[in-house]
Amino acid sequence: MSKESEKLADAFRLFDEANSADPNKELWDGKVIPKELLYAQRMTETLNRFEPSASIALQLTARCQHIQRWEIPRNSFEMNRSGYLQWRQALKKYHAEVARKILSEVGFNSSVIDKVEFLLLKKQLKKNEETQTLEDVICLVFLEYYYEAFFQKHDDQKVIDILQKTWRKMSAKGHEAALKISFSEPGLQLVKTAVLN
Repeated sequence: MSKESEKLADAFRLFDEANSADPNKELWDGKVIPKELLYAQRMTETLNRFEPSASIALQLTARCQHIQRWEIPRNSFEMNRSGYLQWRQALKKYHAEVARKILSEVGFNSSVIDKVEFLLLKKQLKKNEETQTLEDVICLVFLEYYYEAFFQKHDDQKVIDILQKTWRKMSAKGHEAALKISFSEPGLQLVKTAVLN
């Protein structure tokens, strides 16, 4: 194993240890798993399928994209659009701080750490290839693992609006991958209404 691969494995281990403290749990494959630990593993698996040649920085970013997300709850900001946007910005900065600390501890150089921070802050979406790949993977993870439960809790118009916003964030390659996901029949109908009409 190369030195970089060893550091990557160490960072993944520390990211996973941090996310294992998530008090929120999810049942998956008969096991109860901390929610953000499961999300991080899904991000890595999806990135590996979608972009097998992803850089070390992008692999690291995918794994820590929601690191310790529960530490800044949504209700710590006003429950309106403005509060939501402030919450998202606060989360991005927090994830970048936690990631920077862990990556420094593991021994990554500043250029890798700066790139992970750049990607976590979603800079230059639609312009930077790696930021776009990260966004595609985030959207694919939502569609594959979280969309079915989401659409059952909301009215069709809200779901269609969210799907259209998600679609706009994705690249053509992301769209192609999304349309290969196995949706339920009602879920697929909403996807078709939102993005194929």
